[in-house]
Amino acid sequence: MAQKRNLTIQLDAEIIRKARLLAVERSVSVSRLVAEQLERLVEDEARYRGARREALADLNSGFHMGGGPLPSREELHER
Repeated sequence: MAQKRNLTIQLDAEIIRKARLLAVERSVSVSRLVAEQLERLVEDEARYRGARREALADLNSGFHMGGGPLPSREELHER
């Protein structure tokens, strides 16, 4: 398990009041509530960056959509 460290933040008093109420509803501490949200944010960002990297790699390599080589202009306009 990773070592836990403390983090001090400053929030608006109204946000703190609402966070306390939310924590009570969820039967967790405000600290746990904040920790869960930060963990989710970090995990989501890591997944997004991975998906973005994969999508850009796919775009750079291109997609084979089937079919063969295209006919030349002359072949298309033979008379």
